[in-house]
Amino acid sequence: MASAESSSEVERPKHHPFLIGVSGGTASGKSTVCAKIMELLGQNKVDHRQRKVAIISQDSFYRVLTTDQKSKALKGHYNFDHPDAFDNELMYQTLKDIVEGKVVEVPTYDFVTHSRLQERITVYPADVVLFEGILVFYTQEVRDMFHMKLFVDTDSDVRLSRRVLRDMKRGRDLEQILTQYTTFVKPAFEEFCLPTKKYADVIIPRGVDNMVAINLIVQHIQDILSGDICKWQRSSVGVHGRSFKRVISDQADTLAGKRISMEPSSRPH
Repeated sequence: MASAESSSEVERPKHHPFLIGVSGGTASGKSTVCAKIMELLGQNKVDHRQRKVAIISQDSFYRVLTTDQKSKALKGHYNFDHPDAFDNELMYQTLKDIVEGKVVEVPTYDFVTHSRLQERITVYPADVVLFEGILVFYTQEVRDMFHMKLFVDTDSDVRLSRRVLRDMKRGRDLEQILTQYTTFVKPAFEEFCLPTKKYADVIIPRGVDNMVAINLIVQHIQDILSGDICKWQRSSVGVHGRSFKRVISDQADTLAGKRISMEPSSRPH
């Protein structure tokens, strides 16, 4: 613990981190978008202690299940897409510590056994933190912490096919996957995740395939890393609300001579 505190003092950035929330439905490509951003910034080749950009997944904050809940989970009868499935208190406190520039220990969740492992992931202070998950915009106290909010909008058929392939690799049979999807995943998406799309500053259709949108976001992060981070600390104008959307829209108009397909958050679902 002493070494962690020592690292915190040595490596704590001069500025509070710029926190970016990345939401979207199951298998929409949230983690892939985050990984592509890291790759384009050259951060995936940097040692964890020295990275200027960090990624954290909401999946790490699933609650510890009771014996009965774990039994249901193993049969595909537990709703992992409901807000109550997450340890929201721990998630909020972790994000709060991150914003304060502290070293944090993030839980590790095993989706095969549906349990929280003893191992934890150490996240060191960074200038920019990407926090991705299906319900990262659902709770207001967490949503209000983000300086930028992205929503990865991918066709439902594509998301289902990706989820099927992913869960089969985790050892689950097709019938259980489809039953869980129709019983829990799809209804929860429509009730809890999709309505939070209206809070997004930028909506990214097609996920990682939309490289125009991703390049614009990367450009914005590069501006922050190069020193323009002080601009958003002095004022939230240009990050929240219409100002940021207008900047993105103006850049999109001039990039490759066309506007990218990013919807304003005020547009109905």
